[in-house]
Formats: sequence, structure tokens, C-alpha cells
Amino acid sequence: MKAAIMYGPNDIRVEETEKPACPKGGLLLKVKAIGLCGSDIRNLTTDSRKGDYPHIYGHEVVGEVAEVSPEITTYAVGDRLYVYPVEHCLKCEACRSGHSENCENAGDYANRQGGFADYLPVPPEQLNADAVYPIPDGVDYNSASLGEPLSSVYACQENVNVTLGDTVVIIGAGPIGCFHAQLAKIRGAKKIIMIEINDKRLETAKQFGVDHTVNSTKEDPIEAVKRLTGGKGAEKVISANPSTAAQSQAVFMAKKGGIIVFFGGVPKGALTEIDSNYIHYNSLWIYGHYGANSMQVQKSYELAISDAFPTEKFITHVLPLSEINKGIELTRTGEAIKVVLLPNEE
Repeated sequence: MKAAIMYGPNDIRVEETEKPACPKGGLLLKVKAIGLCGSDIRNLTTDSRKGDYPHIYGHEVVGEVAEVSPEITTYAVGDRLYVYPVEHCLKCEACRSGHSENCENAGDYANRQGGFADYLPVPPEQLNADAVYPIPDGVDYNSASLGEPLSSVYACQENVNVTLGDTVVIIGAGPIGCFHAQLAKIRGAKKIIMIEINDKRLETAKQFGVDHTVNSTKEDPIEAVKRLTGGKGAEKVISANPSTAAQSQAVFMAKKGGIIVFFGGVPKGALTEIDSNYIHYNSLWIYGHYGANSMQVQKSYELAISDAFPTEKFITHVLPLSEINKGIELTRTGEAIKVVLLPNEE
């Protein structure tokens, strides 16, 4: 089979490799489409595995069942499936309390073969953990691939209750920032302010319900938010980028009693300076967000494949897997919002 194999930072080669066997108790998926995620790009362009190469990444996977282990009766060859990459055990304390995003026994998908390949082995743990969903007739593979990236965004806004009448500030107009803007608008946000350093991305973000854009290299973003909110600040501020400086600034963009979410992960070991006195006297809440619980995974997938979500606006580039390096560059420069790769097509 063909696969995009990482041999080191920025060294991704599409070449022939051994086709994986169908796992006992699992299935083998023929990958029909896979989204190129910001975390994939970060992993592919840094020494993410500390020298442990070669490796195949990719986790926004949809495809068609190619083989099924004999003991499996739930799935059959030809079934169209969306595979969520993390299996929750559904038995530990976190899972039973409704917080399966913090599952104590979650599978380590980062160390398994990923989906940047013609075929993906799906182990029984995923089949038994509600991590696999059928793709309905009439829904194309590209649209279904948005289920995974939307899941964490959906969970975040549900958890902090982005709601009717809110003013929402989003820092970072990458694909995830645009997801946040569109979902906030769907949930009834009154005003959405997007902050970014790339003018091209800011212009693109306007089609996702953004009311005001701010280039933080050209004006003070804190002062801009105050000006756009009558001096009060926003109900919700979401930092959707890998910047500690943005996290520090986000605190000053929220209104009294407002909520700040650190959504984007920063480099490991990086520390963010926070004015705790300002937080204290303004009754602010700061949340860290990562992942989604099992119910949120299902609901976000249902939204992604529904008519309520403008999939066609997000997927700006569809490329064969052989052009993965082009897809990375398109995303990094801001020309692409969402790149979908097709492993089994040229």
C-alpha cells in the first residue's frame, strides 16, 4: 500500500509499504478521505517522536471496510465508517461521570499506525468503545471527515455554554478558529470578534459569521476588543492558537465574570504569565479544554454531516495523498482552511 511516512522533521515521503493485516477482533479500513489537522502538521514538522521513526500519522479518518475479523458481526465489507481516533473505556471513574474525554484508559492512537495510508487497521478496542460511526447514504466522505476536528470545538462551546446573545472573541483564525466562529454563530452568539496576525486568514474568516476582525500586529487587540464591546469585554474568549502571549492577553479581553478558554496547546514546557489579581477582582473563570466526551463526539459528527454545517466552505483543498507536503504548506500559509487528502486516488 501507499503511505505518507515520516522519517524525521519535515521529511515526509509517500512510498510503498507493507499493507497491515486485519486485527483479530477488529477490521481493516480502506481510507477514502482523511483531514490534515493542525496537530498533524505540528507533529510532521517537528521532532515529535524524539527520533522514533519511521511513523505514519493521521487521525481524521473515514473509509470503507475492506476486511472484517471472522468473529465480528456488527460490521461488513463495504460499510462506510467514520472512525474517531480515541477509544474511551466507558468504565473508569472519568467515563462513568460523563467526562470520558479524561478517560484513564484511553487508547494511545499517536503510537499506532495512522490514516495517512491506503489502509488503516481498526483494533477491537475502538469497535467496543463507541468510536466508530456509520456514514449515511448521501453523505460524502470528505464531509464526514470533519466530524473529528469539529468534536473538540463542539465540546468546548457546550462546556462553557456559548449561547444566545454572547459576544465571543476568538484568537487565531486557522481552521479551528474558523470552526469556533461558525459554531458560535450557530449557537446564537450576537457578536464574534476574530483576532489574528495573518490578513489573508482574517479575510477568509469573515465567511464564517465573524463580525469584526483585528490584526494584532497592527493594533492592540485588547484595546480593540474593549472598543468593540463598549469598554466591557466579551462573555467568552477562546485562545485557539499555540501562543502564550495570546493566552496572557485573553484575560484582559473578558468582561467581569467572563470566561476565558485556553483551547490551543502551546509548546511543551512553555509558561504563560497571568495577572492573577486581575482575574481575582474581575471574577474571571479560566478553562483549559482538550478533547470531547463520547456523547459530544456523536453529536458533533451528526452536526458535521447535517445541512446546518457549511462543509463546502471549510474544505478548500482536496488533494491526493501524494501531495501531502503541498497540503501542509497551503495550511501553514493560510491559503487553505481545511485540506482533505485522498489516499486511494491520484
